[in-house]
Amino acid sequence: MLKSLALELLQISEQAAIASFPFIGSGDKNGADGAATTVMRDGLNVLPIDAKVVIGEGELDEAPMLHINELLGRGGIPVDIAVDPIEGTVLTVNNQSNALTTLALAPRGTLLHAPDMYMEKLAVGPKGKEAVDINLSIETNLHNLSIALNKEVRELNVAIQNRPRHESLIHRVRMCGAKVQLFDEGDVTYALATAMEHTGIDLFIGTGGAPEGVVAAVGLKCLGGNMQGKLKPISDDQVNRCLMMGINDVDTTLEHDDLVSGDDCIFVGTGITDSIIMRGVKLDKEAVYQTESLLLSSYDQHSRIIQASYAKGVVHSLSLTSS
Repeated sequence: MLKSLALELLQISEQAAIASFPFIGSGDKNGADGAATTVMRDGLNVLPIDAKVVIGEGELDEAPMLHINELLGRGGIPVDIAVDPIEGTVLTVNNQSNALTTLALAPRGTLLHAPDMYMEKLAVGPKGKEAVDINLSIETNLHNLSIALNKEVRELNVAIQNRPRHESLIHRVRMCGAKVQLFDEGDVTYALATAMEHTGIDLFIGTGGAPEGVVAAVGLKCLGGNMQGKLKPISDDQVNRCLMMGINDVDTTLEHDDLVSGDDCIFVGTGITDSIIMRGVKLDKEAVYQTESLLLSSYDQHSRIIQASYAKGVVHSLSLTSS
């Protein structure tokens, strides 16, 4: 059912990335977020959907962000939306790699209403999904993953966000002999990369934003990979917020089906700046915007990289790569 919306969602994502383009390197976080959000809101509001934002950028009083529980669409298919108009706003305004738009849809009631707090996360591609578990030690997971992927542990590449909280984890991975690929921002990109062999990322692990975990979980479900999480509230207020959002046991392990309970879902992302997955927006000498997007659908578990050009409001598909 959601498959029929794929091309319209793709164009919304592309247009949001183009709206962000003038803010690359500008230092203007609010301007970038506002431009991308306005385009996404306007585009989603004309679709035949009855949509509820369960993962958003802001709260109700923080317009122009897409806020949690905001209703979008002109009526039709009931869906949950997980959205980040710019995943990596700081990356965008500092002209750094790995910024993209993200938009994920699933049937109403199937996405976890993840509160804005930390989550311990583990992501892996299809070949390793049965080999690792977030409750096992990193040493055991690397051993098991090496067997599943038919690699030596020293050949494994583990993506970990470059944060002081991960110093011990990084040390332990390197002591096992595996390689560590550090990144500053871009949880969603590196989680998805585990299910895309050309990136060379075998495992994503670490603690980051819970909302980004749900967005990545949709993409990984489309790719046949796996995501697990454990919420990490740091205050009574955060524990209470979990309870208010229907998460009664904050210490439980969240399996992939807890994050995305159905198999009918779509993920779309468009590069704003270049990343390990896709290129960012380019403006050529003819004043034509060139975009590259990732379109994922749970129907066939294929990744599609779609290139398009935009000139004077007209979109022309250039090429599509499927794997």
